[in-house]
Order: sequence, then C-alpha cells, then structure tokens
Amino acid sequence: MKTAIYPGTFDPITYGHIDVIKKSLKIFDKVVVATTDNSNKNYHFSIEDRLSMIESSLFKDLKFKKNKIKVIPFDTLTINLCKKYKATVIIRGLRAVSDFEYEFQLAGMNKKLNSNIETMFLMSDVENQIISSKFVKEISKLDGKINKFVTKSTMKMLKNKF
Repeated sequence: MKTAIYPGTFDPITYGHIDVIKKSLKIFDKVVVATTDNSNKNYHFSIEDRLSMIESSLFKDLKFKKNKIKVIPFDTLTINLCKKYKATVIIRGLRAVSDFEYEFQLAGMNKKLNSNIETMFLMSDVENQIISSKFVKEISKLDGKINKFVTKSTMKMLKNKF
C-alpha cells in the first residue's frame, strides 16, 4: 500500500487543500493529513479545532472515505512521520510562484535528512489556486462570503470564532 503524508497548518482547511487531497488520492492508496502545532506560528484555531475542522470538512461535508485518509496532529519532523506511517512521499501544495522558493528549500532539506523520501508538488484546480487560509480568515472576520473557499463545517467554525 502506497501512503503519502500531506503536512500543513490547515488554519483553516480550504478548497485548495481539499483539491490537493483529492489529487493525492488518485495516486496513493492512503493519505495522512497531518496538521502541526508549531510554536513558531500564531494559529487562529487550536490544534483540536483544526483536527475537527479537517475531519468534518472531509468526512461529513464531502463524504470522503475514512479508510483512505487519516487525520493526525504532529509536532515532529515530517520525515519522522513518513517513517512512522511507512510513507515515502511528502505531498506539498503549490498555488503561485511565490510558494515555490520556500517549498523547494523545504523539499531539499527533507531530502538531505532522508534520501529515501520524495516530495511531490501538486497544484489545486485553477479556481482554487488563489485561496489562502489567511485571506479566508480576513474575509470571514470582515463578514464577507467565504462559501466558495471552504466547506460548510469550516464556514460555521469561522463564523463562531468571529
């Protein structure tokens, strides 16, 4: 069984993230969606809220199969997650050229740390490439419509937060 790790903050999960998950499932038997609680970042949602949001979006709103996706928290190196879940691929989403430099460096560092791990870059569909969690939070905070960017569960959590 081929497993891939899709790490991220998912603060909140958006249709852009979901596109990457859908595309990953066409390639891999199982995708581990891993959300981090890195102390270097200021999160809008707690790790528990983000895990709940991801699971609600994927399994409740969109009816993804639970046997194909595992949602977990993590606070370790991504390559350690790969070892734990026997994954040889890290999935990373790209939206724009501005993402590429950081992602390229991250992929190189992961390769140096474990030469058996590959990074695969996937892009969301064109209509979702402009979506960012940062913009979704800002639009929601200013009482704008976010239904084109996130699922119903995520929309509800954002509305409750503001």
